[in-house]
Amino acid sequence: MLVAERHREIVNVLDQEGSVRVSELARLFRVTEETIRRDLERLEAEGKLMRTHGGAVGIKHSEREAPFSEREISYMQEKIAIAKEAVQRVVEGDTILLDASTTAWQMARLLPDMRLTVLTNAIKVAVELADRSRVRIISTGGTLSPASLSFVGPAAERMLKEYHVNKLFFSCKGIDIQLGLRESSESNAMIKRRMMSIADQRYLLADHSKFGTKALEMLAPLKDVEEIITDSKIDAALLQQLKSREFSVKLV
Repeated sequence: MLVAERHREIVNVLDQEGSVRVSELARLFRVTEETIRRDLERLEAEGKLMRTHGGAVGIKHSEREAPFSEREISYMQEKIAIAKEAVQRVVEGDTILLDASTTAWQMARLLPDMRLTVLTNAIKVAVELADRSRVRIISTGGTLSPASLSFVGPAAERMLKEYHVNKLFFSCKGIDIQLGLRESSESNAMIKRRMMSIADQRYLLADHSKFGTKALEMLAPLKDVEEIITDSKIDAALLQQLKSREFSVKLV
């Protein structure tokens, strides 16, 4: 198979599957993994895909925001474990901010009914906490994003500007050690930057699948996060890189 033909087939695989690993492509095309890495580097330079740790993701999939119903069932056990750990960071009297991630929603499900103020742009979080009599809930309002069931846009950002929180618990589309935190859209990146700006402490809730994913929009440098809470399936080499750069990482 000619190189150009292999490149076309790699893009076709990504269009159909969304993502693929280097090892899978090497077996499919019967070439070495090093050859596939060179192919992916070339195709990324041409804007035809985005490389991830150990593989690649198609451009149309990297820019797509998956519906909440789709995201809530992926890596569910890992997200629940991360949420359980995150809840331990909340104390009575806190004012916290929960984003519209499915892991933050799992966290809301686990929060006890105690004196607490929760600020959120997520419909699911607000509904989940509605029956807790001691929890004060403040919703941002704004433009509804049907995919994430969250409020985004200038109105939501202006509302957030009026508040200050002790702790922010949030996630993102992808995490790259060099490129930092990434988001699927400009609107998601902008509202999460505003969230980070009003919080004393920022906790990143991210299952192992987030690492190495290079999503479209830059959100923030990784150093802007106080602690990363992730699961034990994170790649060992990536974990070592994080620790060598003195990032605080909690495994669950």
